[in-house]
Amino acid sequence: MPLTYETIPLQVEGVNVNLSTLHELSSTPPILFLHGFGSCKEDLADIVLHPLLREHDFIAYDAPGCGHSTSDNLSATDIPFLVATAEAFLAHFNITTFHIIGHSMGGLTALLLAQRYPDRVLSFVDIKGNLAPEDCFLSRQIFTFPSDDPETFLDEFIDRTRKSKSNSNPLYASALRLRVRADVVRPIFESMVQLSDQEDLIGIFLSLPFPRMFMFGEECRGLSYLPRLEKEGVELADIPHSGHFPMYSNPVEMYRRIAAFLQQKSGQK
Repeated sequence: MPLTYETIPLQVEGVNVNLSTLHELSSTPPILFLHGFGSCKEDLADIVLHPLLREHDFIAYDAPGCGHSTSDNLSATDIPFLVATAEAFLAHFNITTFHIIGHSMGGLTALLLAQRYPDRVLSFVDIKGNLAPEDCFLSRQIFTFPSDDPETFLDEFIDRTRKSKSNSNPLYASALRLRVRADVVRPIFESMVQLSDQEDLIGIFLSLPFPRMFMFGEECRGLSYLPRLEKEGVELADIPHSGHFPMYSNPVEMYRRIAAFLQQKSGQK
């Protein structure tokens, strides 16, 4: 079955959005993918080609103000709004149970969504989603490199990112202008920093009652909380030759680890 592209009009907390969606749905609980800041719904689309993952349906969308999705109030696009968007999206497709994979911003959104609906989530692969203040190396730039002009900030953010010596950062930076509207950057980044600094995100992650994997590139092996996650039963997936974007740097290993995790854990609570 080919992937279906569809634009879905929704109203989320009084905001009119048109979500650009991608899905392959039949009758099995799908994998819901939530992309990271500056990424897109297609980041994991190859999952439908993987021989060990074909049994799973797949569904994803560009967040409002990102990719091909639009919003009539870009300033409303913070993390709680993205959680509400995911809720509306699932309701539109009448999806009651699902696996969830979230990357970066999408990992944080997925975490808060899973906290609300622990009885509906079958498993969670968190690809370097925010769990602590140390994870705000991108989002905290809204404070460390302040600018009153959203367009200027985004231009400078792109320049800093493409020059940083990290796997896939130049590739990631090359598409940022196409994938992010400048006016969503501040509300997203400020809410990511606020949640990471003030909420016990690790505690929330560890309290979830279903199988969890935390995936990260080898550049992130120094994260202070990895030993705690492992000690408390979270499966760690260290992706070699990769940084914050394993789907760009080492997709073969990324999909292998996701497939092995879902084969072992799928359907367990």
